[in-house]
Amino acid sequence: MKKLKELHSLDKEVSAISLFKGELGTATAIQLQQNGTLKEHITKTPALLLCVNGFVTYKDETEKEIDLESGDYVNITPNVKHWLYASVESQLVLLK
Repeated sequence: MKKLKELHSLDKEVSAISLFKGELGTATAIQLQQNGTLKEHITKTPALLLCVNGFVTYKDETEKEIDLESGDYVNITPNVKHWLYASVESQLVLLK
């Protein structure tokens, strides 16, 4: 058995590691340390961000702001700038 938290180094504010690459999509494990920020970026394809544990705030250029706790998720619209902020150490999975 493997744990998401064990994939990441504790010395990085933000860490992203590929979990799965299939013919139709990918899954990426993301860890943000407490007070960590994943800087603004865009995705060219629809995506789903799932909070496995922790507390993360998702914000985007349309002024959408969503707090994510364990089990919460947000659909990410393509070509919209967005970013994340973690209040506590957090584990997420990004599906594209």
